[in-house]
Amino acid sequence: MYAEERQRMILERARAAGRVDVADLAGEFHLTYETVRRDLTALERHGVLRRVHGGAIPIERLGFEPSFGTRDSTMTEEKERIAKAALAEVPADGAILLDAGSTTGRLAEQLPADRELTVVTNSLTIAFTLSARPNVQLMVVGGRLRGRTLATVESWALQALQDTFVEVAFVGTNGVSVERGMTTPDQSEAMTKRAAIRSARRTVLLADHTKVGNDHFARVEGLKEVDTFVTDNGVDSSLVNEIEAAGPAVVVV
Repeated sequence: MYAEERQRMILERARAAGRVDVADLAGEFHLTYETVRRDLTALERHGVLRRVHGGAIPIERLGFEPSFGTRDSTMTEEKERIAKAALAEVPADGAILLDAGSTTGRLAEQLPADRELTVVTNSLTIAFTLSARPNVQLMVVGGRLRGRTLATVESWALQALQDTFVEVAFVGTNGVSVERGMTTPDQSEAMTKRAAIRSARRTVLLADHTKVGNDHFARVEGLKEVDTFVTDNGVDSSLVNEIEAAGPAVVVV
Protein backbone atom coordinates (compact mmCIF):
# COMPACT_ATOMS: atom_id res chain seq x y z
CA MET A 1 0.00 0.00 0.00
CA TYR A 2 1.34 3.43 -0.95
CA ALA A 3 1.78 6.02 1.79
CA GLU A 4 -0.76 8.36 0.17
CA GLU A 5 -3.39 5.62 0.09
CA ARG A 6 -2.68 4.66 3.70
CA GLN A 7 -2.88 8.28 4.83
CA ARG A 8 -6.23 8.70 3.12
CA MET A 9 -7.53 5.67 5.00
CA ILE A 10 -6.18 7.04 8.28
CA LEU A 11 -7.95 10.34 7.64
CA GLU A 12 -11.22 8.57 6.87
CA ARG A 13 -10.97 6.62 10.15
CA ALA A 14 -10.22 9.77 12.10
CA ARG A 15 -13.26 11.54 10.67
CA ALA A 16 -15.53 8.54 11.26
CA ALA A 17 -14.40 7.87 14.84
CA GLY A 18 -13.43 11.38 15.97
CA ARG A 19 -9.77 10.40 16.57
CA VAL A 20 -7.15 7.78 15.77
CA ASP A 21 -4.51 6.22 18.04
CA VAL A 22 -0.96 5.39 17.03
CA ALA A 23 -1.04 1.95 18.64
CA ASP A 24 -4.30 0.96 16.94
CA LEU A 25 -3.10 2.13 13.53
CA ALA A 26 0.23 0.37 13.90
CA GLY A 27 -1.54 -2.90 14.63
CA GLU A 28 -4.12 -2.52 11.89
CA PHE A 29 -1.65 -1.62 9.13
CA HIS A 30 1.24 -3.75 10.47
CA LEU A 31 3.50 -0.71 10.74
CA THR A 32 6.02 0.59 13.24
CA TYR A 33 4.91 3.35 15.58
CA GLU A 34 7.39 5.67 13.89
CA THR A 35 5.85 5.11 10.45
CA VAL A 36 2.39 5.88 11.82
CA ARG A 37 3.69 9.04 13.47
CA ARG A 38 5.21 10.13 10.15
CA ASP A 39 1.84 9.57 8.47
CA LEU A 40 0.07 11.64 11.11
CA THR A 41 2.66 14.39 10.79
CA ALA A 42 2.17 14.44 7.01
CA LEU A 43 -1.60 14.75 7.45
CA GLU A 44 -1.11 17.52 9.98
CA ARG A 45 1.05 19.42 7.51
CA HIS A 46 -1.77 19.10 4.97
CA GLY A 47 -4.03 20.82 7.50
CA VAL A 48 -6.51 17.96 7.95
CA LEU A 49 -5.42 16.43 11.30
CA ARG A 50 -4.13 17.87 14.55
CA ARG A 51 -1.65 15.72 16.50
CA VAL A 52 -2.58 15.00 20.12
CA HIS A 53 -1.00 12.75 22.75
CA GLY A 54 -1.06 9.18 21.44
CA GLY A 55 -2.77 9.94 18.16
CA ALA A 56 -4.58 12.63 16.18
CA ILE A 57 -7.94 14.37 15.83
CA PRO A 58 -9.49 15.75 12.61
CA ILE A 59 -9.38 19.53 12.67
CA GLU A 60 -13.15 19.89 12.20
CA ARG A 61 -13.72 18.07 15.50
CA LEU A 62 -11.64 20.75 17.22
CA GLY A 63 -13.58 23.58 15.66
CA PHE A 64 -10.27 24.64 14.15
CA GLU A 65 -10.34 26.79 11.03
CA PRO A 66 -7.14 26.60 8.95
CA SER A 67 -5.62 29.81 7.62
CA PHE A 68 -5.99 30.68 3.96
CA GLY A 69 -2.35 29.81 3.34
CA THR A 70 -2.80 26.36 4.85
CA ARG A 71 -5.94 25.65 2.84
CA ASP A 72 -4.41 26.99 -0.35
CA SER A 73 -1.52 24.52 -0.10
CA THR A 74 -3.78 21.52 0.60
CA MET A 75 -5.34 19.23 -2.04
CA THR A 76 -3.81 21.41 -4.77
CA GLU A 77 -4.12 18.91 -7.64
CA GLU A 78 -7.75 18.22 -6.83
CA LYS A 79 -8.55 21.94 -6.63
CA GLU A 80 -6.92 22.55 -10.00
CA ARG A 81 -9.06 19.84 -11.59
CA ILE A 82 -12.21 21.19 -9.97
CA ALA A 83 -11.47 24.72 -11.16
CA LYS A 84 -10.86 23.56 -14.74
CA ALA A 85 -14.12 21.62 -14.75
CA ALA A 86 -15.97 24.64 -13.35
CA LEU A 87 -14.97 26.68 -16.40
CA ALA A 88 -17.80 24.91 -18.23
CA GLU A 89 -20.22 26.76 -15.92
CA VAL A 90 -18.81 30.22 -16.71
CA PRO A 91 -21.12 32.13 -19.09
CA ALA A 92 -19.92 33.67 -22.34
CA ASP A 93 -20.49 37.13 -20.88
CA GLY A 94 -22.37 38.84 -18.07
CA ALA A 95 -21.83 38.83 -14.31
CA ILE A 96 -20.56 36.09 -12.04
CA LEU A 97 -19.69 35.94 -8.37
CA LEU A 98 -16.58 34.28 -6.95
CA ASP A 99 -16.92 33.54 -3.25
CA ALA A 100 -13.80 33.67 -1.07
CA GLY A 101 -11.94 30.36 -1.02
CA SER A 102 -8.88 28.51 -2.23
CA THR A 103 -10.73 26.55 -4.95
CA THR A 104 -12.65 29.57 -6.22
CA GLY A 105 -9.29 31.35 -6.27
CA ARG A 106 -7.99 28.78 -8.72
CA LEU A 107 -11.03 29.34 -10.88
CA ALA A 108 -10.22 33.06 -10.90
CA GLU A 109 -6.74 32.28 -12.20
CA GLN A 110 -8.18 30.26 -15.07
CA LEU A 111 -11.00 32.56 -16.23
CA PRO A 112 -10.83 32.84 -20.04
CA ALA A 113 -9.27 36.00 -21.45
CA ASP A 114 -11.67 36.01 -24.40
CA ARG A 115 -14.83 36.67 -22.38
CA GLU A 116 -16.07 40.04 -21.16
CA LEU A 117 -17.15 39.38 -17.58
CA THR A 118 -18.21 41.34 -14.55
CA VAL A 119 -16.80 39.54 -11.53
CA VAL A 120 -18.13 40.22 -8.03
CA THR A 121 -16.00 38.94 -5.16
CA ASN A 122 -15.58 39.31 -1.42
CA SER A 123 -12.08 37.81 -1.58
CA LEU A 124 -9.01 39.99 -1.28
CA THR A 125 -6.82 37.37 -2.99
CA ILE A 126 -9.22 36.93 -5.91
CA ALA A 127 -9.43 40.71 -6.30
CA PHE A 128 -5.63 40.89 -6.60
CA THR A 129 -5.63 37.99 -9.09
CA LEU A 130 -8.13 39.72 -11.37
CA SER A 131 -7.08 43.34 -10.87
CA ALA A 132 -4.95 43.48 -14.03
CA ARG A 133 -7.31 41.54 -16.31
CA PRO A 134 -8.53 43.90 -19.08
CA ASN A 135 -11.55 41.72 -19.91
CA VAL A 136 -12.84 41.72 -16.33
CA GLN A 137 -14.87 44.44 -14.71
CA LEU A 138 -14.03 43.79 -11.09
CA MET A 139 -16.51 44.60 -8.32
CA VAL A 140 -15.06 44.15 -4.83
CA VAL A 141 -17.52 43.67 -1.99
CA GLY A 142 -16.62 45.75 1.06
CA GLY A 143 -16.92 44.85 4.73
CA ARG A 144 -14.85 43.64 7.66
CA LEU A 145 -11.85 41.66 6.45
CA ARG A 146 -11.34 38.32 8.17
CA GLY A 147 -7.61 37.75 8.44
CA ARG A 148 -7.94 33.97 8.53
CA THR A 149 -9.77 33.72 5.18
CA LEU A 150 -9.08 37.14 3.60
CA ALA A 151 -12.82 37.48 2.99
CA THR A 152 -15.01 40.52 3.59
CA VAL A 153 -18.04 39.85 5.76
CA GLU A 154 -20.80 41.41 7.89
CA SER A 155 -23.21 44.28 7.22
CA TRP A 156 -21.40 46.13 4.41
CA ALA A 157 -20.89 42.92 2.49
CA LEU A 158 -24.48 41.78 3.07
CA GLN A 159 -25.89 45.11 1.89
CA ALA A 160 -23.82 45.05 -1.29
CA LEU A 161 -24.85 41.49 -2.10
CA GLN A 162 -28.49 42.25 -1.42
CA ASP A 163 -28.38 44.81 -4.24
CA THR A 164 -26.46 42.53 -6.64
CA PHE A 165 -27.66 40.08 -9.30
CA VAL A 166 -25.34 37.68 -11.13
CA GLU A 167 -25.82 34.80 -13.53
CA VAL A 168 -23.72 32.30 -11.58
CA ALA A 169 -22.30 32.27 -8.05
CA PHE A 170 -19.27 30.02 -7.58
CA VAL A 171 -19.22 29.20 -3.88
CA GLY A 172 -16.80 27.34 -1.61
CA THR A 173 -17.48 25.65 1.71
CA ASN A 174 -15.67 24.05 4.64
CA GLY A 175 -18.13 21.19 4.90
CA VAL A 176 -20.94 19.68 2.86
CA SER A 177 -23.33 16.89 3.81
CA VAL A 178 -26.78 15.70 2.83
CA GLU A 179 -28.08 16.24 6.36
CA ARG A 180 -26.84 19.80 6.96
CA GLY A 181 -25.95 21.11 3.53
CA MET A 182 -23.08 23.58 3.35
CA THR A 183 -21.42 24.60 6.62
CA THR A 184 -18.51 26.76 7.75
CA PRO A 185 -16.90 27.51 11.14
CA ASP A 186 -17.77 31.23 11.20
CA GLN A 187 -21.28 32.70 11.34
CA SER A 188 -20.36 35.89 9.49
CA GLU A 189 -18.87 33.88 6.62
CA ALA A 190 -21.98 31.70 6.52
CA MET A 191 -24.22 34.77 6.23
CA THR A 192 -22.09 36.22 3.44
CA LYS A 193 -22.08 32.94 1.49
CA ARG A 194 -25.85 32.73 1.90
CA ALA A 195 -26.26 36.24 0.52
CA ALA A 196 -23.98 35.35 -2.40
CA ILE A 197 -26.14 32.34 -3.27
CA ARG A 198 -29.31 34.41 -3.11
CA SER A 199 -27.82 37.01 -5.47
CA ALA A 200 -27.42 34.46 -8.28
CA ARG A 201 -29.59 32.81 -10.90
CA ARG A 202 -27.54 29.61 -10.50
CA THR A 203 -25.15 28.36 -7.82
CA VAL A 204 -22.12 26.17 -8.45
CA LEU A 205 -20.46 24.66 -5.38
CA LEU A 206 -16.72 23.91 -5.61
CA ALA A 207 -15.31 21.61 -2.92
CA ASP A 208 -12.80 18.78 -2.81
CA HIS A 209 -13.62 15.38 -1.31
CA THR A 210 -12.18 16.21 2.14
CA LYS A 211 -15.12 18.59 2.67
CA VAL A 212 -17.76 15.95 1.92
CA GLY A 213 -19.38 14.41 4.98
CA ASN A 214 -18.06 17.09 7.34
CA ASP A 215 -20.26 19.48 9.30
CA HIS A 216 -19.15 22.75 10.86
CA PHE A 217 -20.70 25.20 13.29
CA ALA A 218 -22.58 27.57 10.99
CA ARG A 219 -25.01 26.45 8.29
CA VAL A 220 -24.95 28.26 4.94
CA GLU A 221 -27.73 26.66 2.87
CA GLY A 222 -29.17 23.26 2.09
CA LEU A 223 -28.17 21.35 -1.02
CA LYS A 224 -31.47 22.21 -2.71
CA GLU A 225 -30.04 25.71 -3.22
CA VAL A 226 -27.12 24.32 -5.25
CA ASP A 227 -27.52 23.67 -8.98
CA THR A 228 -24.17 21.99 -9.65
CA PHE A 229 -21.56 20.54 -7.29
CA VAL A 230 -18.07 20.07 -8.75
CA THR A 231 -15.77 17.82 -6.72
CA ASP A 232 -12.92 15.35 -7.23
CA ASN A 233 -12.90 11.58 -7.59
CA GLY A 234 -11.98 11.01 -3.96
CA VAL A 235 -15.68 11.12 -3.04
CA ASP A 236 -17.31 7.74 -2.46
CA SER A 237 -19.81 6.92 -5.21
CA SER A 238 -22.57 6.22 -2.70
CA LEU A 239 -22.17 9.74 -1.30
CA VAL A 240 -22.32 11.17 -4.80
CA ASN A 241 -25.67 9.43 -5.32
CA GLU A 242 -27.00 10.74 -2.00
CA ILE A 243 -25.94 14.30 -2.82
CA GLU A 244 -27.56 14.15 -6.26
CA ALA A 245 -30.77 12.86 -4.69
CA ALA A 246 -30.72 15.92 -2.40
CA GLY A 247 -30.73 18.36 -5.33
CA PRO A 248 -27.60 19.31 -7.25
CA ALA A 249 -26.08 17.71 -10.31
CA VAL A 250 -22.65 16.37 -9.30
CA VAL A 251 -19.62 16.67 -11.57
CA VAL A 252 -16.74 14.40 -10.49
CA VAL A 253 -13.26 15.07 -11.92
